[in-house]
Amino acid sequence: MRVGVVTFPGSLDDVDAQRAVRIGGHEAFALWHGDHDLRGVDAVVLPGGFSYGDYLRCGAISRFSPVMTEVIAAAERGMPVLGICNGFQILCESHLLPGALIRNDHRTFVCRDQRLRVENASTAWTSAYDEGAEITIALKNGEGGYVADAATLDRLEGEGLVVARYLEHNPNGSMRDIAGVTNERGNVVGLMPHPEHSVEALTGTGTDGLGFFTSLAALAGATFA
Repeated sequence: MRVGVVTFPGSLDDVDAQRAVRIGGHEAFALWHGDHDLRGVDAVVLPGGFSYGDYLRCGAISRFSPVMTEVIAAAERGMPVLGICNGFQILCESHLLPGALIRNDHRTFVCRDQRLRVENASTAWTSAYDEGAEITIALKNGEGGYVADAATLDRLEGEGLVVARYLEHNPNGSMRDIAGVTNERGNVVGLMPHPEHSVEALTGTGTDGLGFFTSLAALAGATFA
């Protein structure tokens, strides 16, 4: 598949995400925040970083970038979209996912290898995993606490829309240990940890993050016009 990775001013992990896409068996294409079209890609990754300097709120300005107008429209047609860390924040600001991400409860930046449990293995980005699989991938954030009102949290739990949950240690105060969520259709996923940093055995936490990228193979040939 042709996977577009968006670069915003302040993105840090766009090149890492492109590499993860290629290792996952797909073609990676660079998209720019000022693009007015998605150049024929089949899926989109919104990478981590500090888009637009994280002014106002994380992701609040990025939500209004030209490329996000196209991403929102494509996501509503069913195109797979993965938001990682800052990308997760952008998806929430864009109302493609419910809830919000706020400053870590301990008010400090965290960087660690984080154990997760895959709670939903039926999304476009998690089908390569077994439901309930326990994985370890990199995590780094300062504003990674997932919050939502009680009704939204109950709906996420009841409809199986929690994608991943923190195990052993909640690193940022996320409600109900939520590390990632999906929309009802399963094509849009937001994840606070960084699977793109865990795709090679030589470095980091190993290859536990690779499934987020190989999962797309099941959608090869799908169209989202």
